[in-house]
Amino acid sequence: VVINKIDSAAPDSVRKVRENIATVNPNATVVDAASVIRIDNPKLIKGRKVLVIEDGPTLTHGGMAYGAGTIAAQQGGAAKLVDPRPYAVKSIAEAFRNYPSIGPVLPAIGYSASQLQHLETTINRVDCDAVVVATPIDLSRIIDIRKPYTRVFYELQDLGKPNLEDTLSEFTRAHNLPRAPGMTGARV
Repeated sequence: VVINKIDSAAPDSVRKVRENIATVNPNATVVDAASVIRIDNPKLIKGRKVLVIEDGPTLTHGGMAYGAGTIAAQQGGAAKLVDPRPYAVKSIAEAFRNYPSIGPVLPAIGYSASQLQHLETTINRVDCDAVVVATPIDLSRIIDIRKPYTRVFYELQDLGKPNLEDTLSEFTRAHNLPRAPGMTGARV
C-alpha cells in the first residue's frame, strides 16, 4: 500500500489510513510517499497574477477546491491567484454553478470540441499575467493559450524504507515474474 502526500496531509489523517490498513491487511507492506511538484518555468509565476488550471475531475467529482497547480503557484511565489469565475463561459460557467466548492481555479472539465473551446475562451478572457497549467495533458497542444504559461508536474517520491522500487522488486522475485521494462535499479 502506498500512502501518498504524507508531506501535505494532516497527521491525524495519515494515522487513520495506517490504522485502516492494519485492520484490513496487517501484513501489507506500507510505502510512505510524497507528491513532489515541479514547475516548468517558475520565473513566469513569481510576483505575478496567475490563472491556475487544474484537472477538472479532481475539482468536480473529487470534491477538492484546488490541486497541484494552486500549490505550485503558492510555492512559486505568485502575487495573486486570479479567480476565473467572472470570465467563465458556457460549460465552464456551468461547472462552477454545479460545483460551488471549486476554489479560485479553472477546471479543465473535458476534452470535447465544445469544452475545449469554452476552456480556451475562458483562459484568454481572464485578466492575468501568466497561466499555470496543472492538467495531465499539455493543453497548449490542443488549444490556443494566448498568455505566457508554464506546466506543473508532480512525481512520486519515496519517504524512507521500504520504498516502492524495492517493494516491487521483492514482489517480482517472490512471484517469479519478469521485471517490468525500465526496472533496472532506476527509480520507479
